Amino acid sequence: MTIILMRHGKPDHRATGRHNVQTLAEWCEAYDQSQANDGPPPRSVAIARQATVVVCSPLPRAQSSLSQLGLQPHEIDALFSEVAVPLLRRGVIELPTVCWLALLRLLWFCGYAGETESLHHARSRASAAAEKLIAHSEHGTVLLLGHGIMNKMIARELRKRGWQAEKHASSRHWSSAIYHRPFI
Repeated sequence: MTIILMRHGKPDHRATGRHNVQTLAEWCEAYDQSQANDGPPPRSVAIARQATVVVCSPLPRAQSSLSQLGLQPHEIDALFSEVAVPLLRRGVIELPTVCWLALLRLLWFCGYAGETESLHHARSRASAAAEKLIAHSEHGTVLLLGHGIMNKMIARELRKRGWQAEKHASSRHWSSAIYHRPFI
């Protein structure tokens, strides 16, 4: 039994410029609608083609990545969507996009969720996602085309359930993590 967690390709929406709170919210909305604009490396294609069951996040960057791999999803489920960045309600300070994203993600890990999903809820969702992938693995090798943070959270849940990593994911686009269930 094998589960492959693959991150989407590089989005066509870059983290450039400086933003205040309002323009950062607009940038995040545009990012969530972005498509992957780079082709997958041959290694990612070879890994993905091992899958019998293909599941995908509904976000366009994940679905367009799956299309670039030449695969069709058996299931598209918001359970596998990326965790949104918590936004601030007001503020006038302008920072580079990457600084905002790093700061807000750090705040999220420290407990600030604003109007987005909390860390506790995201962990619960990752647990449910891991269970769904494990159920799919009864039918063959599973490929999840998803996102960086959620994939890492799902990987943690798989390890908690005794699955062993053949390959750990990096944070790069098109990276993959491969998990096997040990024979009992």
